[in-house]
Order: sequence, then structure tokens, then C-alpha cells
Amino acid sequence: MKTISKREFIKLGLTGISGVCMLKHENRIAAMNVKLDEKPWKWAKESMYYSTTPRGIKCLICPNECTLKEGETSICRNRHNYNGKLYSLVYGNPCAVHVDPIEKKPLMHFLPGSYAYSIATAGCNLACLNCQNWDISQSGPKETQNVDLMPEKVVQECISNQCEAIAYTYSEPVSFYEYMFDTAKLARSNKIKNVLVSNGYINEKPLRELSKYIDAANINLKSFSDDIYLRLNAGKLQPVLNTLKTLKEEGVWLEITNLIIPSWTDDLGMIKEMCEWLVNNGFSGYPLHFLRFHPMYKLTQLPSTPVNTLHKAKDIAVAAGCKYVYIGNITEGGVLNTYCPKCKNLVVERIGYKIVSNNLHLNKCNKCGTKIEGIWN
Repeated sequence: MKTISKREFIKLGLTGISGVCMLKHENRIAAMNVKLDEKPWKWAKESMYYSTTPRGIKCLICPNECTLKEGETSICRNRHNYNGKLYSLVYGNPCAVHVDPIEKKPLMHFLPGSYAYSIATAGCNLACLNCQNWDISQSGPKETQNVDLMPEKVVQECISNQCEAIAYTYSEPVSFYEYMFDTAKLARSNKIKNVLVSNGYINEKPLRELSKYIDAANINLKSFSDDIYLRLNAGKLQPVLNTLKTLKEEGVWLEITNLIIPSWTDDLGMIKEMCEWLVNNGFSGYPLHFLRFHPMYKLTQLPSTPVNTLHKAKDIAVAAGCKYVYIGNITEGGVLNTYCPKCKNLVVERIGYKIVSNNLHLNKCNKCGTKIEGIWN
């Protein structure tokens, strides 16, 4: 694999080292059959969390807890029952490799101005109708163009590209848990930070073990309604709320994203309820990102989110007690700036993902001395 420096990425305007192609889509409700060779293929590794039941092998990574008979593959398309053992099929086999500004994750209070070496494999344990990366998230590893990139090579490439962190992102890192876990553990030993960008749909035990090596996370809290989670995302709300609490308990720096989709997640009453829950559960000092929806995947009939709806959501969040609220996916100036929650002084100014000015002094507002939560250095 050719190494491309961070400077070359920016100069050439590249979006990634590897291309991504989607060959087919299938209904994710039913388990799929994947034909393997006599032995699991090169990028297979035994899963870290599963149990044997009379009905088959039960995966214990995420709340779906797929139970698979011999030869069946999980909903996320990444776990396969082979000879009575559960295997991950995407170990060291990413379909997307990029160098990104950390602000793109989005993380506004974590190493601002730095870059993350970002990787993803095919597959996801949810089925969001609005997914912007559907061509890889709704695919299996044999349906995408992949590169051979084992954990050791990921760490080497991260260092070569002068990145301060490795980000597990784009599709759903929970679905490539073993690959992420081993890479994060190796990165930590090399003093490289690890960033989880996830839907948060993961069971507590694997999350706590992973958290030992994760420095920051952005969790997509897709709505505050169980009904919407089921119909829009094919998931449930409570496991994601549990993930937020667990990450906070484990000391992982946390930022939260909420995509506002017209007619789905734009109810201001629900947004207020979500913000109040965050404040009441100790998340007021963690950034909240409201993102603008644009027609995508299976929701192309919907309009983009009105900008004034995003500002209303921000006003609701601030009134509820959220200290740092950002608006993403719009070009309007100032919506990504960081302000002191006490004196409203501009402490970090951004244009897009670029840092224009940083007025923090020892992680405090340079005007009133208030601590600005985050990992700034």
C-alpha cells in the first residue's frame, strides 16, 4: 500500500486511499449465508464475545445478539458461524482509509487542528434509512473493494502520515470490533490516540474492555424515541443511552451528535427531552452537535433540514443547560466556534474544519479563566 502524506492528501484533494464499490443490497432482517473456504478466509478472526446455545452461536458484541446456525452470517454482515465458532470476517481488511481533520469526526474539544488516520470496514449493526455511507455500511466484506491493512500496518501508516490519532469510523466500528480492539491496543502502546465514531449500539462488557484504549468518542444519538429508533434505524434507544453513561464512567472524552431529519427527528419537544436527559445525567459539559440532514439513501424524497430548525434546537439545548452546542453540515459562519459558557468570550474560532484562532490559556478562557472542558493538548 502506497503511503500518502498528510500534505499530499490536502494538496491533491484525495478522499481516500482505497475506492469503495457496492455490488448489491439485501434485506438485513434475515441472516445471510456466506460461502467460505474449508478454513475461514485470510481476514477472519475468532470473535471475542459469543456463546454456544442449542439454537446456534450467539454473538454478544451488540444488542442484536444474533443467534446463527452453521453457515449463517449476522445482521451486520461481519460475523459468521463456521464449524461451531463465531468469526469476524473483516479483520485487517478495511474498505476505506482516509486522513481527516479531527474536527470532521466531529470532535471540537479533542486535539483541535490535528489529523486522524481513519479506517472502516464494510458492515453495520443498524440499518438507518438516511445513512450517508450506505455503500459500505449496508454491504458485506466481499461486496466492497478492500485493502490488506493489519493493525501493525495501520499504526505504521498513522505515524507516516503524521496523525495524532486513529479513528474507527464511517461504517460502524462495533461491527469490526476485534480489528478495532487490537489496533487500538497497539496504537496505545505507541502513544497514538484512539477515536471511536459510533452509533453506540454495543453491549456493556465489550464496551468497557474497549474503553481501556479509547481516548475520545463521538456517539450518534439518533433520536430520543424508541419508536423512531426502530422504524428509522432498526435499533433501540436504551442501549445507546447506556453507552453514553458507560463511556463517561470510563473516562473517555465524549461528544454527541444528533442528526435532525425533517418529519423524523425534528420534533422540538423530543429534542428538549433529549437535552434535558443529557443535562440531568451529567453530560452538560460534553459538546452536542446538531447536524443538518440532506436527502440521502432511502430518504431522498425529504428536503434538507431548515437552518432555522437547527438554530431552534441549539437554543433549546443551551436553555436546558448544555454548555457547548454546535451546528454541522451548513456553511454559515460561527456555528462551529467554541465560546466560554460563562462570559461568552470566543475561545476557539473555526472556519469549516480549520482553526483560525485559539484563545485558550492552559485550557481556560483567556478572559475570565473558566475551564473549557475537553482534551486540548
